[in-house]
Amino acid sequence: MKMETADIWKQFNGEIYFFILKKVKDADASMDILQNSFLKIHQNLKTIKDPGKVKAWVFQIVRNEIANYFNSKSKTPYPNDKLLPVSQENYEDFCCFDQFIDNLPDTYQEVIKLVYLKGKTQTEVAEIAGISLANVKARIRRAKLILIHNFNDCCRFSINKEGKLVGESNCPKCH
Repeated sequence: MKMETADIWKQFNGEIYFFILKKVKDADASMDILQNSFLKIHQNLKTIKDPGKVKAWVFQIVRNEIANYFNSKSKTPYPNDKLLPVSQENYEDFCCFDQFIDNLPDTYQEVIKLVYLKGKTQTEVAEIAGISLANVKARIRRAKLILIHNFNDCCRFSINKEGKLVGESNCPKCH
């Protein structure tokens, strides 16, 4: 079975984006890392020998891109405010992301905001919300599925001839 970049994008883009966002806590940098990762995935797709290991292979590329981001960042001085946790307002220019978060059921919205927007660990969220760690993980997993569905319905993404991710907005807010 031949793997296609578009199939990998459809299957993993949301999960990868949230993984990156949790690590770098910057929406713009996360999108850059996501795009760089998929460029490398696209360029090296022919090297994957076992389709059953594609997820591990993809996430290794993503981890390497995150490491590259932090390595380049450590060589460039940034103002201290760049190191603060990302607030929800920083997401307003990113499609309908803030709207998607706000439209989540309250139980999912709380854990997503605490983990991905306020930088809390899942263990801290469990303590704050008074629920088990397993419950936090389940809520995050369910919320991600909702967000991925909403994001994919809102914007259509593809890879252009240069191997870059490009999106076509499909909602009035993005126009």
